[in-house]
Amino acid sequence: MFDGYGRLLFPLQRNYMQGATLGTMRLSWYTNICPAQTVAIVNVLRERAAAGERVFYDIYTEEEKAADPGKADTGLFFFRGRPGAKCAILCAGGGFRYVGAMHDSFPQALALSRRGCNALALIYRPGSRSAPGDLARAVAFLHERRDELAVDADGYSLWGGSAGACLAAMVGAQGTARFGAGAYPRPAAVILQYTSLVDQGGAEPPTYCCAGTEDGAGLQRRMRERVEALRARGVDAEVEIFPGLGHGFGLGTGTVAEGWLDRAVEFWMRQI
Repeated sequence: MFDGYGRLLFPLQRNYMQGATLGTMRLSWYTNICPAQTVAIVNVLRERAAAGERVFYDIYTEEEKAADPGKADTGLFFFRGRPGAKCAILCAGGGFRYVGAMHDSFPQALALSRRGCNALALIYRPGSRSAPGDLARAVAFLHERRDELAVDADGYSLWGGSAGACLAAMVGAQGTARFGAGAYPRPAAVILQYTSLVDQGGAEPPTYCCAGTEDGAGLQRRMRERVEALRARGVDAEVEIFPGLGHGFGLGTGTVAEGWLDRAVEFWMRQI
């Protein structure tokens, strides 16, 4: 069913994943893993693939993967919304050591698709040097294949949690050309969860941030400082801090953070 890309559904780097079943699965740096959500995501992808819908796209050619075998473990899982609707690219966290997509980008991507938006969840090479190039390539893919995907690439957004938020912020502010993918339009907005990356003083796009109070005072402070710095330069920016939550809460289902994604979508749409 997932021939050629099923291995990318879960982290390839097994040192960061524990548990023999979905019900006992634990990931480093994640606090709100929901087994029922994981099963639902896999079933959605399975059903769509069985119906003949393409749910995975390579971002590199066979020649590029042969020259750099690490690029074989990259790609985009497509969570289709309404044809012709806006599109988001999402990057999971994992400390630049693994990609926790099943718990930190797939849930957000599925939620976006159910709201009508199109969503592409990126599986990137988890090194801090290679990952930005993979995201830049994903942005290029979105614009070059927009007709095939049947999406509106104008006003796209970049989303990320933890290390994935660092990627979204970096590429959003510095542009795709900085990371070797040619010059493509900047995102209309970036949506950042639980990252300590501070404002870089560059061309940051409108930015929505959220984190939990139990994620460390330093992280909360830096997210607030980032938003304050952006606002001081006239950039639209928002931050939400949720009491009692730690790192990696994802959608925040069943917690005080539940509903943050709706507000993030509203923020994104306000920029278009």
